[in-house]
Amino acid sequence: MATLKDRLKELRKKNNLTQADLAKFLGISESAYGYYEQGRNEPSLSTIKVLSKKYGVSTSYLLGEVDNNTTIGNEEDSLFKINKLIKEFGFDDFGFFDIEQWKKLSSDDVDELRRHFEWVAQKAKDRDDNKKKTPKE
Repeated sequence: MATLKDRLKELRKKNNLTQADLAKFLGISESAYGYYEQGRNEPSLSTIKVLSKKYGVSTSYLLGEVDNNTTIGNEEDSLFKINKLIKEFGFDDFGFFDIEQWKKLSSDDVDELRRHFEWVAQKAKDRDDNKKKTPKE
């Protein structure tokens, strides 16, 4: 069975990331991350959780406790699909979820974002309204 260091290296390479990329993502030095992959140090539990979410795998898989690449959720789960989209469009790579980056948006960018938020809010409201109208069995 694989070890934590093996899984860290495997998942990093599979996602076309460098040790520097992961170090920056985790807010640690490149050598500190390198020690994880060498097995010289082990990440904290909170870091393991962050990495499992980033890669979309269970902590059990990341730790080498299981060999099947158990993803968080399943293919029908909305959160699974959203995580997949985040990876597909590279949002993690260009700081989409970094609030400091949002300060750099232009007024037009904010207006466009508002329109997207309005659309999402309307979809959620419509779905909620439909649930209330559907008779329960």
